[in-house]
Amino acid sequence: LEQVVSRMDLLGHVEAAGVTVLNSPKSVECAVDKYLTTAKLEAAGLPVPETIVCEDSDDALAAFEQLGGDVVVKPIFGSEGRGIMRVSDPDLALRTFRTLERLQAALYLQRFVDHPGYDIRVLVLDGKILGGMKRVSDGDFRTNVSRDGRGEPHSVTDTEADWSLRAAAATGARFAGIDIMYDRDGRGFVIEVNAVPGWRAFQKVTGLDVAKRVIEACRPVSPKPH
Repeated sequence: LEQVVSRMDLLGHVEAAGVTVLNSPKSVECAVDKYLTTAKLEAAGLPVPETIVCEDSDDALAAFEQLGGDVVVKPIFGSEGRGIMRVSDPDLALRTFRTLERLQAALYLQRFVDHPGYDIRVLVLDGKILGGMKRVSDGDFRTNVSRDGRGEPHSVTDTEADWSLRAAAATGARFAGIDIMYDRDGRGFVIEVNAVPGWRAFQKVTGLDVAKRVIEACRPVSPKPH
């Protein structure tokens, strides 16, 4: 935690000194915090999975039942699908919650979205859609490319574009990867906002030179001649 705080302080310090920082420290802090991000997305009127956050195993077990007995347990901080697990057995749920309680971790539970094996990643830069890709998994409920998911071309719909722009704005991120998931009935949910999105798989699928776009966005604007 001290390393995280000190690095965010350093980022704020260089930004205050006039160095170009693509995503502000405040936007990064928001996006890496799943609870804060979900709260801001909901406040912005975006569809999010039903979520309950608590601190002890008894409350978590009650939340597990309230969420239908099939939940995804996530660390508040994390990326690339690390530390995320699906729990649908009451005994396993209790053991999981007690372990996290002993570790003094927050218990962050979301109702499991029964999806058809893919989600959508949309890249946003400075209030514009760069493009999207479908991330497909043949077995794991986590579709992250870092977890052996594969990227496929995807044309961003008007609704997905609207959700993505609003999600990026809610966190204050100039550059963001928005994850959207659909259940088997076709209902969509904004799952996460990533303020440090990787783009190797995205670039391979879309053919878009993301690095060039990011560099151009960071380039200072030359003053117009008088």
